[in-house]
Amino acid sequence: MSSILRLSFPEYDRMVRKGAFDVLDRRIEFIRGELREMNPAGPVHDDLIGYLTRWSASVTSAASVAIRVQSGLDLPEQESRPEPDLLWVKARRYLDRHPRASEVLLAIEVAESSLPSDLTEKAALYAEAGILEYWIVDATANRVQTIAEPLNGVYQSQQRFKPGQTVSPRCSPQAGLDVADLFGKP
Repeated sequence: MSSILRLSFPEYDRMVRKGAFDVLDRRIEFIRGELREMNPAGPVHDDLIGYLTRWSASVTSAASVAIRVQSGLDLPEQESRPEPDLLWVKARRYLDRHPRASEVLLAIEVAESSLPSDLTEKAALYAEAGILEYWIVDATANRVQTIAEPLNGVYQSQQRFKPGQTVSPRCSPQAGLDVADLFGKP
């Protein structure tokens, strides 16, 4: 009989500090006490992250927003340290720890094969943590889904934006993202 090895947040953190995962040739995330293998990124996924990173840097001020790309987010109450594709967090240096949910202004996941889990498991995780706004960039359907207003662990607001529309983060309404340009659609 076999079972899944569940880890606590402190156990996972100790393993990371000691280099327990340095020998792995694959990417993992720590979600709800479990190690999850992440699919390798394809060229569309990487291109969208690059575009979103450049856009984010061009529409934010480094004095108020730090842009983090595929780096850890500490959610100890959820026994999780996901690595969203892009985070807008309150500006500061994070040398001593990863950002926490209360410091996140916007979380973005670029989804191809991960779409089902990004829409369900990640959305639930981020809502429970109180992350104010979460975007899912659907690379297959060429749309951006925004999810916001967490209340009692559930997001209350959802919208979809397609080419021809502009989407803006709630924390920065003047920062419009042209969805057609994001997906390279005329």
